[in-house]
Amino acid sequence: MAGNSLFDPGNSPLSSSEATTIPELIETFEALGDWEAQCDYLIDLGYEIPEFPASARIEANRVHGCQSNVWLITEIKPGDPPVIEIQADSDSMIVRGLIAVLLLAYSGKTAREIVETDIQQIFARLGLNRQLSSARRNGLAGMVQRIRSLAEQSAAEHS
Repeated sequence: MAGNSLFDPGNSPLSSSEATTIPELIETFEALGDWEAQCDYLIDLGYEIPEFPASARIEANRVHGCQSNVWLITEIKPGDPPVIEIQADSDSMIVRGLIAVLLLAYSGKTAREIVETDIQQIFARLGLNRQLSSARRNGLAGMVQRIRSLAEQSAAEHS
């Protein structure tokens, strides 16, 4: 990892160089100010998530509890310790933006880093807790729970 960034910009889970770390994302949200501009930015981030394989759009990869369709897969990348790469997609543009936030927070991290990430603090700093509908918050919680469960399982297998 370079400097104090959460991600090496060359390995960002988003193809855009606009926001490659959670602190940069928070800074951008704060600079935008109002929810309408933040929501537009979130939707723009959704366009930047990596293409999701059509073959992975199966029921086993679907995240339940989401209002829209969400698919999520992970891959353990070898290393010492191994890291977890995450791919996800949705048929909703706002949810694709939320996926972009989750990818910035979690993808490319070790299982331990994922489990120790205070995602609720990140959501609070971005204002997502107060701006999203309860159905969207529930869906977001479902995605977080799925990622954390996969990380906990991976940590148990690699310890």
